[in-house]
Amino acid sequence: MEIKELTRAEEQIMQVLWQLKKGYVKDVIDVLTEPKPAYNTVSTIIRILETKGFVGHQAFGKSHEYRPLVSKEEYQNFATDKLMSGYFDNSVKHMFSYFVKKEKIDLKEADEIMKLIEKLKNK
Repeated sequence: MEIKELTRAEEQIMQVLWQLKKGYVKDVIDVLTEPKPAYNTVSTIIRILETKGFVGHQAFGKSHEYRPLVSKEEYQNFATDKLMSGYFDNSVKHMFSYFVKKEKIDLKEADEIMKLIEKLKNK
C-alpha cells in the first residue's frame, strides 16, 4: 500500500489512535486537548483516514471501534523521507546543519549525536 500524506487534522487523530492502539470516536475526543472538536468532526476525519487506508474498524452494533492500519513508524519513515528529499536534498548533513544554524540542537543533544556517530564508526 502506498502511504499518502496526512493533513494536520488527520495526523492529530492518527497520533491519538497510535497512542490508544484502538478506540471509539469518544475515546479519541477524550484524549484531544481543549478546545475539543465536535463528535461529527472527529468521526468524519476518522472515516477519511479509513478511506485512505490508515484506519480500520470493527463494528459492534451501531458503534465502531477504530484501530490504526499504518503504524506510527511506517508514517514516520514516509514523513522523514519526504522531508529529507523535499528540503534537504536527501542529505542528513544538510538537515543537521540546518538544525544547528537554527539553534534547534542543544549541547546535550549534540553530544548524544556525537556518541551515536562514534558508535557507528566502531561497527
